[in-house]
Amino acid sequence: MVNLGAIDPFLATHGRVLDRRWLDALLGRGDAAPALRALAGYRNEDGGYGWGLEPDQRSPSSQPIGALHALELLADLGPAGGPAARATCDWLAAVSLPDGGVPFSLAGAAGPGVAAWFAGADVAASSLHLTAAIAEAAHRAARHDAGVREHPWLAGATRFCLQRIADLRDVSQAMTLRYALLLLDALDGDEPAAELRRLAALLPASATVPVAGGAEDEAMRPLDFSPRPGTALRALIDPAAIDADLDRLEGLQRDDGGWPVEWARWSPAGALEWRGVLTVRALRLLVDNGRVDAEALRAG
Repeated sequence: MVNLGAIDPFLATHGRVLDRRWLDALLGRGDAAPALRALAGYRNEDGGYGWGLEPDQRSPSSQPIGALHALELLADLGPAGGPAARATCDWLAAVSLPDGGVPFSLAGAAGPGVAAWFAGADVAASSLHLTAAIAEAAHRAARHDAGVREHPWLAGATRFCLQRIADLRDVSQAMTLRYALLLLDALDGDEPAAELRRLAALLPASATVPVAGGAEDEAMRPLDFSPRPGTALRALIDPAAIDADLDRLEGLQRDDGGWPVEWARWSPAGALEWRGVLTVRALRLLVDNGRVDAEALRAG
């Protein structure tokens, strides 16, 4: 059983204002405006996001990973997030490479508290991992906003991803596989549906894939690949694996009310901030999958 009464006290003592406002918006405790104002604090004049919006990327510079976190929130905010989501697509169009993809990091990524995978990324090579993740979040935002849906950046990024996804043949890149599956699950059409079935067939029965080079026991798990019920991908994963992962997620709540970080920590601030992010994400998963009653959580 999730201790719902511990959630708000945990976020009050451990969480960023952004994550507290995000949870309020998800639960309908007020409108989206406070969450949008909190998000704007991470936005640069060029239209991108930095300043630790991604807790392991603490550079002030606008980075693709910042755009991902912004679009994830904006998609959750529904129509209210549309204008900021369109502006984020404009920024992504300005930094994308000719093939339509975005690099894992841009110049200026390195700095104090920045994880090695951001600081050492090739700024001249498109990343399927990150482009697919951003495009999937944008497609969810596009359900609420025609400007995002029709944005030329999104069309180009989606084409790039589909071309690169066709080359995936195994599960050695667990996180790339995760975001490829999520993107395919968000798309309509016969080609994405066929690729979805092909990639899903690569998953083991447990739908758990270790992250190469990650922390001990770090893995992409069933809810990482398929967070929402009722999708085409969910129908391709053993329901017992989903139920077991939901049990695991419930059991991860700590005595202080929050959820832990299960990968390497790169700064004290990042480790603390991730707990707030992961707590909101866990609650969204548990509500969406029927394990937590939203009204009970709203009441605290």
